[in-house]
Amino acid sequence: MSETVLKVEGVHTFIGQHHILQGISFEVGADAVTVLIGRNGAGKSTAIKTVMGLLPPSEGRILFRGKEIQRRKPYEIARMGIGFVPEDMGVFSGLTVEENMRVAMLIEDEATYQRLDRTLEMFADLRKFWKAKAGNLSGGQKQMLAIARAIVNDTSLLLIDEPSKGLAPIIVESLIEVINRIKDHSVVILVEQNFSMASSVGDNFYILDDGIVVHSGIMAELVHDEELKSNYLGISKVGG
Repeated sequence: MSETVLKVEGVHTFIGQHHILQGISFEVGADAVTVLIGRNGAGKSTAIKTVMGLLPPSEGRILFRGKEIQRRKPYEIARMGIGFVPEDMGVFSGLTVEENMRVAMLIEDEATYQRLDRTLEMFADLRKFWKAKAGNLSGGQKQMLAIARAIVNDTSLLLIDEPSKGLAPIIVESLIEVINRIKDHSVVILVEQNFSMASSVGDNFYILDDGIVVHSGIMAELVHDEELKSNYLGISKVGG
């Protein structure tokens, strides 16, 4: 059995008066991409924002490599080796690609610049538009920049929120290739509505519904479970 990198135990999270996460628990191993899936409003994005410290849990524990992190600030969690790619990408439109990358660096040392070189090999467009303002990039290029900024640091756990949202199918195919390459260096938790993408990169899954985990297992088995996909994901065999 692989090492448990992240363990979420009985976590409750509120946004204002709304009780979004209602005691969720899940584990993430070192050798797999774990996908959080479910309908809109199920609590998927809230789950990884809670892990990142952006939303404080009211109850429960979050352990990263055995250390509790649920009371830490987001910058402290980032320095521990957890990267976060938000749903809105979060790039600085008025800065160049180069400036976005440098702002994201926790430390500017030789190891960081080696990771930068490796990252730019994956994202050729970023090298091409290195001196261009990030606001002039396409949606797909901005998504690539958002991911690149997260992995330029010594990131051992990467949280990615809805990366395919609003992107053309050909760009989604590129994202699938990128995530499959990233998992050679980092453990990945992916929140994704696009089941085709989720099943292409995911090893394990947790289905969330109304703020709780209702099912979990191996992604390869979920692909063939028409009843489960219909009940919780709204995917029918005909329309899937």
